[in-house]
Amino acid sequence: MRTLDELLDTSRPAIDKIRSWIERSTRPCTVLPPAPDRGDRLVQAQVSTRAPLGAVIHETGGILIDHGWIRLLGSGHERLGRSLPAWNEGRGLGFLLVADDAVSGFFAINGGGLGEDPGKIHYLAADRLQWEPLGIGYPDFVRWCLGQGPDEFYAELRWEGWEDDMRALHGDRTFGFYPPLWAADGGLGRSERRSVRTWDAYRMKLEAISQLA
Repeated sequence: MRTLDELLDTSRPAIDKIRSWIERSTRPCTVLPPAPDRGDRLVQAQVSTRAPLGAVIHETGGILIDHGWIRLLGSGHERLGRSLPAWNEGRGLGFLLVADDAVSGFFAINGGGLGEDPGKIHYLAADRLQWEPLGIGYPDFVRWCLGQGPDEFYAELRWEGWEDDMRALHGDRTFGFYPPLWAADGGLGRSERRSVRTWDAYRMKLEAISQLA
């Protein structure tokens, strides 16, 4: 296991890139301050700060994009309620959960458990019961979140006034839909929407996948 000193890269820190991407982005973006124990979280993750993932863990408590519609996990903050390493304890089997969204969608880096494209981002959508490859790695994923990608990606999952709803949604909660969006009788205009714990939304999705399997 690499030590904190071995993981900290002061010559080419990726946080400089991330800050430049954020500065150029037109999306509302909040960079949460890193947790006091960010060094411990980085050691847990075993990712160098030369990599964008390591930089997000060590230099931020998390990043909230589009009023918190997309949440990139970092070292943890009260507005997010969890850190990336802690969130993955007992939850990621062959993959690493790195982000989620306000409609019970989850993003993960494939560690071999999601297909033949290790290192690429996969998405478990609110209206699907399977992980879907996005064909990009974590650096491009961060840039995609800050660019125009989410507009088309979420076009069918956003409702009128969603921005106002985001301001009242805690970073450790997401919107659940009943019936679920993936059910035959579910749909954005047909399902009831209410705030649920992110962990509950994730657990329910895994249980549904397990039942189908």
